[in-house]
Amino acid sequence: MRANRLVSLVLLLRQRGRLSAATLARELEVSTRTVLRDIEALSTAGVPVYAERGRYGGFALLPGFQTQLTGLNHDEALALLVAGSRRGAQVFGLGSALASAMLKVVDALPESHRDTAAGVAERLLIDPEADLLSRHLVTEEVPDAIVGEVRRAVLAGHRLRIRYAATGQTPQWRTVDPIGLVTVRDQGYLLATRSGADRTYRLSRVSAAEELPEPAQRADRVDLDRAWQERSVQFRTGGDQVTVLVRVDPARREDLVGTALAVLAEEADPDGRLRLEVTFQDERHAEWALWQLATHAEALAPPWLRTSLRNRAAGMATCYEASS
Repeated sequence: MRANRLVSLVLLLRQRGRLSAATLARELEVSTRTVLRDIEALSTAGVPVYAERGRYGGFALLPGFQTQLTGLNHDEALALLVAGSRRGAQVFGLGSALASAMLKVVDALPESHRDTAAGVAERLLIDPEADLLSRHLVTEEVPDAIVGEVRRAVLAGHRLRIRYAATGQTPQWRTVDPIGLVTVRDQGYLLATRSGADRTYRLSRVSAAEELPEPAQRADRVDLDRAWQERSVQFRTGGDQVTVLVRVDPARREDLVGTALAVLAEEADPDGRLRLEVTFQDERHAEWALWQLATHAEALAPPWLRTSLRNRAAGMATCYEASS
């Protein structure tokens, strides 16, 4: 939190010249005492900030100072750039402002981090399909060590060895050429090639990962947006996808449809409910979506889903019955 604030403080002084402590506090949404502590921290770190006293005084950087965010390590620089990804700004109409801001941040990064900055935009894609105001799915937990190893291989352009469990199969080691990482509704995917063939791997199914020293066999440039569009349909309509027939209260239709991949058919039931045929990404996704709607929706098919939901409800009832 403080590291980001220090970055913002330096950029404010660089862009707007001399500013008072009160102005800086207002811009950064902190107290003037916090600003004074941050100014002292910057001076200690070697950033040439000086104070001018008097009615029109304030804080400024020495003329000609080229900002160097030397306090950032590699992962912090990467996090800052990912946090400024294009998707969130587009939702609120701030795309051009964000692009300008991120150019200034990149310009201020130490030389050792600029290659990372150039590669992030091409190799990491954040929520290409999600409306940031919509409900997200349950986040898939992936150990930091695995994500870190995969990410390093993607950005370094190195081959990657992963232990991956495809649906219905035991985990196996695979050596792949990583292309990029994509997150969609809190689920992470690795786009790669294996023996020249396109492959898409869900990160939650990777139980181990190892970056290899040899370079990956891949193009120097990639349009990750386009690559994801081409692969996602094929990947998500493979063996994992399930089709569900469900009756739902019309008032909760959007809650159901908003989490489904597609609506295949829809008609009204005589009792006023809607009968929908929808597809979900996998069994876990289908069960989660129906469970959220409780008695406002009923899964009619497939039988395994009805059984699973019934067992889950029975287990919950037994738990609370025992407690009482």
